[in-house]
Amino acid sequence: MKVILKEEVAKLGQPGDVVNVSDGFARNYLFPQKKALLATPENIKNIEQHKKSILKKLSQHKGQFEELAKKLSEFTCTVTKKVGANQKLFGSVTSQDIQKVLSQHGFHLDKRTIELEEPLKAIGNFQVPIKLHPEVIATITVTVKAEE
Repeated sequence: MKVILKEEVAKLGQPGDVVNVSDGFARNYLFPQKKALLATPENIKNIEQHKKSILKKLSQHKGQFEELAKKLSEFTCTVTKKVGANQKLFGSVTSQDIQKVLSQHGFHLDKRTIELEEPLKAIGNFQVPIKLHPEVIATITVTVKAEE
């Protein structure tokens, strides 16, 4: 099924792209989340006009995101968790935990922008990428400490 993306979808495309996806993926994910439209000739014509305005907005916001990325790269996020024997964590540190700490310090980001490949399960310092914009990725240092 051919669909037109209304927003960026990871590993699929950018807004305005016409992509081929399976019927189930389109019906169960893209359409209910309002991330895509069915690729009819009328929709393709309309999306071309919207694509220009979307790209203009993205380029205007890029400067703001670069500024935010600079601030984030200087910030060290500290998360405390309970530990057991041998300094092993009970549970793990997820992107939601990192997002909560960032929001407490004035960085209000969506947890889906934090690109944590897998939850952090050890004590120490970790570099975590945050995708703010299709062209702007900030890297923050996350320090996982033992709860006292």
